[in-house]
Amino acid sequence: MNEQRRPHILVTGAAGALAQQVIDRLRDTCALVAVDFREQIYLGDDIPSYCIDFNKRSFEDLFRRYKFDGVIHLGRIMSSQLTRMRRYNANVLGTQKLLDLSYKYNIRRIVVLSTFHVYGAVAYNPALIDEEAPLKSAGLSADLIDSVELENLANIYLWRYPDLNISILRPCNIVGPGVRNSISTLLGMERAPVLAGFSPIMQFIHIDDMADAIVLAYNKPRRGVFNVAPEDWVAYQHALKLCGCKPIPIPSIPPILPKIILSTLKLRSFPSYLMAFFKYPVVIDGRAFAREFGFTPKRPLKEIFRFYRENKKPV
Repeated sequence: MNEQRRPHILVTGAAGALAQQVIDRLRDTCALVAVDFREQIYLGDDIPSYCIDFNKRSFEDLFRRYKFDGVIHLGRIMSSQLTRMRRYNANVLGTQKLLDLSYKYNIRRIVVLSTFHVYGAVAYNPALIDEEAPLKSAGLSADLIDSVELENLANIYLWRYPDLNISILRPCNIVGPGVRNSISTLLGMERAPVLAGFSPIMQFIHIDDMADAIVLAYNKPRRGVFNVAPEDWVAYQHALKLCGCKPIPIPSIPPILPKIILSTLKLRSFPSYLMAFFKYPVVIDGRAFAREFGFTPKRPLKEIFRFYRENKKPV
């Protein structure tokens, strides 16, 4: 009897820690192909890996060659990584090409990673933001326009082509070992900036739990948009304390603030749009995803903060 064909899945953003966690969870049961816009990485002899621009013709060759059943799109370029134009090309035009090819080659399952940043941080946000809330961030920061457009694109395809079975995930702050985003960098420092007079409520999800959430989502084709967040949260300054960080109060003067933070902490980059997220709470309601996919995070806040307490980067 022939062995049943394993599902063929394209995973984008393969150089990132989260994608590699997802790949580790699926490699025994699926035939995976890994791609990344930025660099080629080695994931073992069993997983072909490519450094490829989604807008180049060679990207379509992968669809023809591997006959994918599904796509897990984790390749969103963060605002600190490229110039705005290159980021737009990768995030928006690249995603559109990916979705067009998925439709052309009869893909039957797509998971797209978005971010809770699309809601925008404003003083009058509701206490718990659900998936129906408007995406305000594009009007607040040019650096987030491509994140919102990426998601708007995915939403258009979600409704226009129901057979693609698209799920869009909006996680809270992803943190933990290997994560290189701004909030993870701050939690790992000995001294971290706080805006004088502000300590917004924040949510954190461990990278292991987020990888589990993505695999759960992929395996249960439910179309729609879903927040992904645990049901606990903590004030930013308290989180710093629990991570063993010494807070550095900084006056809230927008034009010079990112420069002060960069020079004080010797950071490579600190996106200016994040300033509002250190002022105003953006607490998302993750109950719909938990209910729909049977998701319960396994890593509590105390475990997340212990990791950062024990792995300090001196400044």
